[in-house]
Amino acid sequence: MDLIDGVHVKELKVIPDERGFLQEILRNDDPIFKGFGQVYMTTTYPGVVKGWHYHDEQTDNVVCIKGMIKLVLFDNRTGSKTRGQINQFFIGEQSPRLVQVPKGIHHGWKGVSTDTAYIVNITDKVYDYKKPDEHRMDPHTKDIPYDWSRKDG
Repeated sequence: MDLIDGVHVKELKVIPDERGFLQEILRNDDPIFKGFGQVYMTTTYPGVVKGWHYHDEQTDNVVCIKGMIKLVLFDNRTGSKTRGQINQFFIGEQSPRLVQVPKGIHHGWKGVSTDTAYIVNITDKVYDYKKPDEHRMDPHTKDIPYDWSRKDG
């Protein structure tokens, strides 16, 4: 898959032993590390779409730590060499990876596991309650050429 300009994917290594397992997510010595703002966790129920939104200044680092999600990115940035491009990632327990979403990229996800998905986002900016850096759109808008329905076959 050709990645949207500025998007990075980090395959996450799982280190198991008889006590359980350890999985590093993001380190400040990773080449993709942009800075630290905050870490938050959110959940998504099966079949629910959370999206679309984008940020003017914030970079997101999205990881699904339990369950599975379909994370979709759309580049609508003026002047971007990948403008109009879509990336789709299945991330979670069966595919442990971090996807870095740069500012300006529309993104959202759909819960695709049979149980609730747990998502951790590590941002490089702190959420400003008085002036949120977040622009939301209807997940089924025709302005983004993407169909969230399940693809059977």
